[in-house]
Amino acid sequence: MPANTANRRATTAGKSARYVATAVLAAIACTSTHADTLRVGPGETFTRIADAAKAAKDGDIVEILPGEYRGDVATWRQKKLLIRGIGERPVLIADGKIEQGKAIWVIANGDILIDNIEFRGARAADHNGAGIRFERGRLEVRNSVFIDNQTGILAANFDDAELIVRDSLFAQAPQQMQSLPHLLYVGRIARFEVSGSRFHQGYRGHLLKSRARYNDIRYNLLYDGPQGEASYELDLPNGGLAFVVGNIIGQSAATQNPTIVAYGAEGNAWPESALYLAHNTLLSDRHTGTLFLRTWADRLPADAEIVGINNLSVGLGSLTLINGGDYRGNVPLPPGTLQDPDTLDFRPLGASLLRHFTSAAGEARGVSLQPEAEFALPIGTRPLTPPEAWLPGAVQLGY
Repeated sequence: MPANTANRRATTAGKSARYVATAVLAAIACTSTHADTLRVGPGETFTRIADAAKAAKDGDIVEILPGEYRGDVATWRQKKLLIRGIGERPVLIADGKIEQGKAIWVIANGDILIDNIEFRGARAADHNGAGIRFERGRLEVRNSVFIDNQTGILAANFDDAELIVRDSLFAQAPQQMQSLPHLLYVGRIARFEVSGSRFHQGYRGHLLKSRARYNDIRYNLLYDGPQGEASYELDLPNGGLAFVVGNIIGQSAATQNPTIVAYGAEGNAWPESALYLAHNTLLSDRHTGTLFLRTWADRLPADAEIVGINNLSVGLGSLTLINGGDYRGNVPLPPGTLQDPDTLDFRPLGASLLRHFTSAAGEARGVSLQPEAEFALPIGTRPLTPPEAWLPGAVQLGY
């Protein structure tokens, strides 16, 4: 190659590299220059959340100071945003207001993180007013509380959307008859994850219902409690891939539905369906027979895999009575064999004996079925060091 040609190519390559570097630095500078922190609260630039929602730009941070925000509903249209409560959790009370007839907050279509916010009292004309209505995009909710809403979080039906919930509380469904109030209702989205979260005191509807294509449900407390009257505690009506690992799931004596975990009741909606139920504590306070798990094989694909490993079922009922599938290491116990469910102590009696019945949980589709944590009150998780011998169920610590 002639020297002058090589020099021209080297010069061109050098210019291209400098151009790319300059563009990257400019983008970073632009982001840092234009990303602002907007504060909401008494004496701040914004006293209303709705005003901050209109003013915020992509990439901004919105910080909400402690206090009650009544009727301060909003739509968030940004493509990327962090919204967080500062200090003591700010409380958003619907107070008769509803955004777009849907929710206290509507997430339009973005990558949004919400941290440390409380939502209360959402009511809508169609009886499914939500604390948060998640329309599309990616939403992560952390350390937040949803009380007395017709639906805590309601996710719409977009098959590219993702919802992640960490360390949050859903409780006190309103006692309405017009529509079923679910504490958390996930539509037909691509992916749903929930961990370290507590659900209790439902009414007629379900504690947790998800139609997502992929569900990862780990280390939660879905226990309705003596004041609850929920139907299913966990409902996966359209199949999909579901990994249900290390949860405490229990129904109250007042429920009118004998099923705790339901899978495939409304027919398959996805190319693949499989349920992996491992190391869950399933508890029924009913005085008549309970189906700890019910699957609808006639509504699911013929190759849908159902696997139950090392689950502990406590109460009058059966885990496998009407379900096909692969079951091993599961242990049924009669009522009264947990330490004290009334104080949320779900440790089983006779732990030294129970350790002899479990099997290696292993993995499925490259996903571990062995717990790496367990639920910790009031919300959250604590890590687990694998013991020499596993107990059946979700509770491993405290012995």
